[in-house]
Amino acid sequence: MNAANKPPHAANLTWHTAGVSTDDLAALHGHPGITLWFCGLSGSGKSTLANAVSVALHARGISTFVLDGDNVRFGLNSDLGFSDADRLENNRRVGEVARLFTKAAIVNLAAFISPFAADRELVRSLQPDTFVEIYCHADLALCEARDPKGLYKKARAGEIAQFTGIDSPYEVPENPDLRLDTGRESIEACVARVLALLVARGVIPA
Repeated sequence: MNAANKPPHAANLTWHTAGVSTDDLAALHGHPGITLWFCGLSGSGKSTLANAVSVALHARGISTFVLDGDNVRFGLNSDLGFSDADRLENNRRVGEVARLFTKAAIVNLAAFISPFAADRELVRSLQPDTFVEIYCHADLALCEARDPKGLYKKARAGEIAQFTGIDSPYEVPENPDLRLDTGRESIEACVARVLALLVARGVIPA
Protein backbone atom coordinates (compact mmCIF):
# COMPACT_ATOMS: atom_id res chain seq x y z
CA MET A 1 0.00 0.00 0.00
CA ASN A 2 1.28 3.47 -0.83
CA ALA A 3 0.01 7.03 -1.20
CA ALA A 4 -0.86 6.45 -4.86
CA ASN A 5 -3.50 3.80 -4.13
CA LYS A 6 -4.62 4.94 -0.68
CA PRO A 7 -8.41 5.50 -0.70
CA PRO A 8 -9.51 9.11 0.03
CA HIS A 9 -11.36 8.19 3.23
CA ALA A 10 -8.22 6.53 4.63
CA ALA A 11 -6.28 9.75 5.18
CA ASN A 12 -5.81 8.94 8.86
CA LEU A 13 -5.04 5.26 8.40
CA THR A 14 -1.62 3.63 8.27
CA TRP A 15 -0.75 0.45 6.36
CA HIS A 16 0.89 -2.09 8.68
CA THR A 17 3.44 -4.50 7.27
CA ALA A 18 2.94 -8.09 8.42
CA GLY A 19 5.61 -9.65 10.62
CA VAL A 20 5.40 -12.86 8.58
CA SER A 21 5.93 -12.25 4.87
CA THR A 22 4.17 -13.86 1.93
CA ASP A 23 7.43 -15.66 1.11
CA ASP A 24 7.58 -16.99 4.67
CA LEU A 25 4.05 -18.33 4.34
CA ALA A 26 4.84 -19.90 0.97
CA ALA A 27 7.81 -21.65 2.57
CA LEU A 28 5.58 -22.91 5.38
CA HIS A 29 2.95 -24.28 2.98
CA GLY A 30 5.50 -25.51 0.47
CA HIS A 31 3.90 -23.60 -2.40
CA PRO A 32 2.88 -20.04 -3.33
CA GLY A 33 -0.66 -18.74 -3.37
CA ILE A 34 -2.68 -18.11 -6.50
CA THR A 35 -6.27 -17.25 -7.44
CA LEU A 36 -8.10 -19.48 -9.89
CA TRP A 37 -11.18 -17.58 -11.08
CA PHE A 38 -13.76 -19.95 -12.59
CA CYS A 39 -16.31 -17.96 -14.59
CA GLY A 40 -19.17 -18.83 -16.92
CA LEU A 41 -22.94 -19.14 -17.10
CA SER A 42 -24.98 -20.62 -14.29
CA GLY A 43 -24.88 -24.37 -14.79
CA SER A 44 -21.58 -24.33 -16.69
CA GLY A 45 -19.80 -26.30 -13.97
CA LYS A 46 -17.86 -23.59 -12.13
CA SER A 47 -18.55 -24.73 -8.58
CA THR A 48 -18.30 -28.41 -9.50
CA LEU A 49 -14.88 -27.89 -11.05
CA ALA A 50 -13.60 -25.55 -8.34
CA ASN A 51 -14.43 -28.16 -5.71
CA ALA A 52 -13.05 -31.03 -7.77
CA VAL A 53 -9.76 -29.20 -8.28
CA SER A 54 -9.67 -28.35 -4.58
CA VAL A 55 -10.09 -32.03 -3.68
CA ALA A 56 -7.34 -33.04 -6.11
CA LEU A 57 -4.97 -30.41 -4.72
CA HIS A 58 -5.77 -31.32 -1.12
CA ALA A 59 -4.83 -34.92 -1.91
CA ARG A 60 -1.43 -33.59 -2.99
CA GLY A 61 -0.95 -31.69 0.26
CA ILE A 62 -1.77 -28.29 -1.23
CA SER A 63 -3.60 -25.73 0.93
CA THR A 64 -6.80 -24.58 -0.78
CA PHE A 65 -9.98 -22.65 -0.17
CA VAL A 66 -13.09 -22.40 -2.37
CA LEU A 67 -14.90 -19.07 -2.66
CA ASP A 68 -18.35 -19.87 -4.03
CA GLY A 69 -20.60 -17.29 -5.67
CA ASP A 70 -23.69 -18.44 -3.78
CA ASN A 71 -22.00 -18.95 -0.42
CA VAL A 72 -20.55 -15.45 -0.14
CA ARG A 73 -24.05 -13.99 -0.54
CA PHE A 74 -25.06 -15.63 2.74
CA GLY A 75 -22.59 -13.44 4.65
CA LEU A 76 -19.96 -11.15 3.17
CA ASN A 77 -22.18 -10.00 0.29
CA SER A 78 -25.62 -10.54 1.82
CA ASP A 79 -26.41 -6.86 1.31
CA LEU A 80 -25.95 -7.00 -2.47
CA GLY A 81 -28.49 -7.67 -5.18
CA PHE A 82 -27.99 -8.36 -8.87
CA SER A 83 -27.90 -4.92 -10.47
CA ASP A 84 -24.82 -4.18 -12.57
CA ALA A 85 -23.42 -2.03 -9.75
CA ASP A 86 -24.01 -4.77 -7.16
CA ARG A 87 -22.46 -7.41 -9.41
CA LEU A 88 -19.37 -5.22 -9.70
CA GLU A 89 -19.18 -4.77 -5.93
CA ASN A 90 -19.74 -8.49 -5.41
CA ASN A 91 -16.74 -9.26 -7.60
CA ARG A 92 -14.61 -6.48 -6.10
CA ARG A 93 -15.12 -7.71 -2.54
CA VAL A 94 -14.40 -11.30 -3.44
CA GLY A 95 -11.38 -10.16 -5.44
CA GLU A 96 -9.99 -8.46 -2.35
CA VAL A 97 -10.62 -11.59 -0.26
CA ALA A 98 -8.96 -13.71 -2.95
CA ARG A 99 -5.92 -11.44 -2.87
CA LEU A 100 -5.64 -11.98 0.89
CA PHE A 101 -5.76 -15.74 0.41
CA THR A 102 -3.07 -15.49 -2.26
CA LYS A 103 -0.85 -13.49 0.09
CA ALA A 104 -1.41 -16.20 2.69
CA ALA A 105 0.00 -18.75 0.20
CA ILE A 106 -3.36 -20.44 -0.30
CA VAL A 107 -4.53 -21.71 -3.67
CA ASN A 108 -7.98 -20.18 -3.69
CA LEU A 109 -10.60 -21.23 -6.20
CA ALA A 110 -13.32 -18.65 -6.88
CA ALA A 111 -16.46 -19.76 -8.72
CA PHE A 112 -18.41 -16.74 -9.96
CA ILE A 113 -20.54 -16.02 -13.02
CA SER A 114 -18.85 -12.58 -13.20
CA PRO A 115 -20.63 -11.77 -16.49
CA PHE A 116 -18.90 -8.51 -17.36
CA ALA A 117 -15.39 -8.25 -18.78
CA ALA A 118 -14.69 -4.98 -16.96
CA ASP A 119 -15.52 -6.59 -13.61
CA ARG A 120 -13.20 -9.52 -14.29
CA GLU A 121 -10.42 -7.16 -15.33
CA LEU A 122 -10.89 -5.21 -12.10
CA VAL A 123 -10.37 -8.40 -10.11
CA ARG A 124 -7.32 -9.29 -12.21
CA SER A 125 -5.84 -5.83 -11.57
CA LEU A 126 -5.78 -6.57 -7.82
CA GLN A 127 -3.18 -9.32 -8.36
CA PRO A 128 -2.17 -9.40 -12.04
CA ASP A 129 0.67 -11.89 -11.57
CA THR A 130 -1.28 -14.39 -9.48
CA PHE A 131 -4.71 -14.32 -11.11
CA VAL A 132 -5.83 -17.09 -13.48
CA GLU A 133 -9.08 -16.64 -15.40
CA ILE A 134 -10.65 -20.02 -16.19
CA TYR A 135 -13.62 -19.81 -18.52
CA CYS A 136 -16.05 -22.69 -18.13
CA HIS A 137 -17.76 -22.84 -21.50
CA ALA A 138 -21.11 -24.53 -22.01
CA ASP A 139 -23.82 -23.52 -24.44
CA LEU A 140 -26.84 -21.78 -22.96
CA ALA A 141 -29.08 -24.66 -24.10
CA LEU A 142 -26.95 -27.14 -22.18
CA CYS A 143 -26.88 -24.95 -19.06
CA GLU A 144 -30.65 -24.67 -19.24
CA ALA A 145 -30.97 -28.42 -19.67
CA ARG A 146 -28.80 -28.98 -16.61
CA ASP A 147 -30.45 -26.19 -14.56
CA PRO A 148 -29.27 -27.74 -11.24
CA LYS A 149 -30.91 -25.03 -9.15
CA GLY A 150 -34.07 -24.53 -11.25
CA LEU A 151 -33.05 -20.92 -11.89
CA TYR A 152 -33.44 -20.90 -15.67
CA LYS A 153 -36.98 -22.21 -15.32
CA LYS A 154 -37.78 -19.40 -12.88
CA ALA A 155 -36.10 -16.81 -15.13
CA ARG A 156 -38.08 -17.98 -18.17
CA ALA A 157 -41.25 -17.73 -16.07
CA GLY A 158 -40.41 -14.15 -15.12
CA GLU A 159 -39.81 -15.01 -11.47
CA ILE A 160 -36.16 -13.89 -11.57
CA ALA A 161 -35.18 -10.60 -13.18
CA GLN A 162 -31.75 -9.73 -14.63
CA PHE A 163 -30.75 -13.37 -14.93
CA THR A 164 -27.49 -13.83 -16.81
CA GLY A 165 -27.99 -15.48 -20.19
CA ILE A 166 -31.73 -14.77 -20.27
CA ASP A 167 -32.39 -11.07 -19.79
CA SER A 168 -28.91 -9.95 -18.74
CA PRO A 169 -25.88 -10.45 -20.99
CA TYR A 170 -22.82 -12.59 -20.45
CA GLU A 171 -19.63 -11.19 -21.97
CA VAL A 172 -17.53 -14.18 -23.04
CA PRO A 173 -13.85 -13.84 -22.04
CA GLU A 174 -11.78 -13.05 -25.12
CA ASN A 175 -8.43 -14.25 -23.76
CA PRO A 176 -8.92 -16.42 -20.68
CA ASP A 177 -5.86 -18.11 -19.22
CA LEU A 178 -7.66 -21.42 -19.64
CA ARG A 179 -10.84 -22.36 -21.51
CA LEU A 180 -12.62 -25.51 -20.42
CA ASP A 181 -15.38 -26.92 -22.63
CA THR A 182 -17.50 -28.40 -19.89
CA GLY A 183 -20.09 -29.55 -22.38
CA ARG A 184 -17.60 -31.90 -24.03
CA GLU A 185 -14.79 -32.53 -21.57
CA SER A 186 -15.23 -34.72 -18.52
CA ILE A 187 -14.73 -33.35 -15.02
CA GLU A 188 -11.60 -35.47 -14.72
CA ALA A 189 -10.17 -34.07 -17.96
CA CYS A 190 -10.91 -30.49 -16.90
CA VAL A 191 -9.30 -31.04 -13.50
CA ALA A 192 -6.22 -32.50 -15.18
CA ARG A 193 -5.90 -29.42 -17.38
CA VAL A 194 -6.11 -27.08 -14.39
CA LEU A 195 -3.47 -29.08 -12.52
CA ALA A 196 -1.23 -29.00 -15.61
CA LEU A 197 -1.54 -25.22 -15.67
CA LEU A 198 -0.52 -25.00 -12.01
CA VAL A 199 2.48 -27.23 -12.68
CA ALA A 200 3.48 -25.07 -15.65
CA ARG A 201 3.30 -21.97 -13.47
CA GLY A 202 5.43 -23.54 -10.76
CA VAL A 203 2.67 -23.47 -8.15
CA ILE A 204 2.64 -27.24 -7.59
CA PRO A 205 5.19 -29.95 -8.41
CA ALA A 206 4.70 -32.23 -11.41
